[in-house]
Amino acid sequence: DTTTSTNAKVAALVRYFENAAAADAAWAVYFMSGRRVKRLLGRVKLKRWLVEASQMDEWIVTDCYSAVGDLAETVSLLVPNPVESNELERLPLNRWMSENILPLITLDEEVQRQRVQYWWKNLSPNSCFLVTKLLTGTLRIGVSKTIVAKALSEFANLPRTVILHRLMGEWEPSNEFFQSLLDSNTQSEDISKPYPFYLAAPLDKAVEELGSPKTWMAEWKWDGIRAQVIRRNQHTFIWSRGEELVSHRFPEITAAAEQLPDGTVLDGEILAWQEQVSPFDELQRRLGRKTVSKKILAEVPVRFLSYDCLEYQSQDIRQHPMWSRRQQMQSIIQALPNNVIGISDLVCASDWHTLAQARDRARQYQVEGLMLKHIDSTYGNGRQKGAWWKWKVDPLTMDAVMMYAQAGHGRRATLFTDYTFGVWHDNHLLPIAKAHSGLNNSEINKLDRWIRSNTLERFGPVRAVKPEQVFELAFEGISVSNRHKSGISLRFPRIARWRTDMRADEADTLTQVKELLHVYRAS
Repeated sequence: DTTTSTNAKVAALVRYFENAAAADAAWAVYFMSGRRVKRLLGRVKLKRWLVEASQMDEWIVTDCYSAVGDLAETVSLLVPNPVESNELERLPLNRWMSENILPLITLDEEVQRQRVQYWWKNLSPNSCFLVTKLLTGTLRIGVSKTIVAKALSEFANLPRTVILHRLMGEWEPSNEFFQSLLDSNTQSEDISKPYPFYLAAPLDKAVEELGSPKTWMAEWKWDGIRAQVIRRNQHTFIWSRGEELVSHRFPEITAAAEQLPDGTVLDGEILAWQEQVSPFDELQRRLGRKTVSKKILAEVPVRFLSYDCLEYQSQDIRQHPMWSRRQQMQSIIQALPNNVIGISDLVCASDWHTLAQARDRARQYQVEGLMLKHIDSTYGNGRQKGAWWKWKVDPLTMDAVMMYAQAGHGRRATLFTDYTFGVWHDNHLLPIAKAHSGLNNSEINKLDRWIRSNTLERFGPVRAVKPEQVFELAFEGISVSNRHKSGISLRFPRIARWRTDMRADEADTLTQVKELLHVYRAS
């Protein structure tokens, strides 16, 4: 976590795997690959216990937490720690998880309090910090899944693609799992496992620099849920890009996939669909539900549009060229007796100018722009530049006034970096969006000083500020929302620029924003 060198990270991980017990290494891989245990204890409860353990007044603890910005770090700084390490300090990671951390959920609150406070008082500051991170489910380590896979690949002498595939899907950190991760036998893989998703990079150059458009495939960049549909051994699995098994949420796609040839894996997008693609807001109605009611199924029908074939006749074809994989995908889908699983059509153009004109019309079709894929590209792992690009339409924008500010977290805990913006309605400001990205460090520091000098009121960690600063907000989509006071919801809002050239009374009104909504729908 203390180096930016990939080689140094990989070397440190290999050394660890060479010396760690398999059960400990399994948990290490679990956390370093980005997975987390579910939050076991809430911050309010832990903060109350911290007041007791530190023997400090609550206002002091609250002020320290506000300044530090991280509860685990605050605990490690305020709780008195032992001078010497003890048996608790030397307990292996897998025993910490199986004997201490995970069983907490089954205990009553008083026993939880006693155990947590005992750990805090008998661990070193670093260990105290880590244990609290595990309790809150917020442990992050400065390493990517790709780097972990590279280290495991070197350690086990296996292809990195094999390791990445084995890290996908659902698995439990255990001695047995870690041994299977290193197994040289690649024939006995879990039939449900998806492949690592290949992600396109944002186009950061003039499109003409890509060469001849004849060497590229263009298709719409759909605004849905990226997913893989898997049909193996007469079973069907649907995995989201977040490695969540979502088959039960989309029963119509699962049923349609039963018609796929055995040993097939398709990559594509799940979309809300009624004669044509519906806004993403409609699809959200089917997300986050354990069961999808008949009413929702009827109101929000979905389709799976495929744009790649990763496995055919149980053979991994990711290293075949893009044009070949697409031909295979078309032959499979065109033979299906239904249209729930369809094909993401190509957007054909003879030159880049014509293709740019098609991109400008993207919002007419409820899409985000174009995807550009080289006809000879293989299917890679993660985000890689060069072979796949996303060429999105320019974002929508509005001018809004800052109303509230709140300190960030972690490294930004001492700076105001989370902002709430409003637009004018009946001569007062109405909150329209929150954003925390888009400013450089110099602007953040300058704005932080202005916020501290121009605070009108405080509501806990939130400050109401003078309505003077105007910012241009960029966002990908806009829709009607009953959950927001303004009646409007923005998709992915962020700060485009600080409008120091504009007075607050010149910012947009809610009426203008609603006009933008109508334009967006019609565009």
